[in-house]
Amino acid sequence: MVYLWDYDEKELKKTEKGRIFILERMINFGPGKKKIKLAEVKKYWKKLNLSPLAHRLFELLIWGKYRSSPKNKSLYWQL
Repeated sequence: MVYLWDYDEKELKKTEKGRIFILERMINFGPGKKKIKLAEVKKYWKKLNLSPLAHRLFELLIWGKYRSSPKNKSLYWQL
């Protein structure tokens, strides 16, 4: 179950913006019983609204390297 308690998933799937929103929810809150498709993540990568740390982690996991350089390097190393 994707965490869409406040939206109609069928309506969201009809638009690109809605599909991006569902993908963001799956990444942020967990996919439930569904799987996150790597092809969709790559397709909408520049449009996903993720936290900077999550963004960097996914870059490393998907492409094996950092594709974007941090604006403030100290931000990425704080825990």
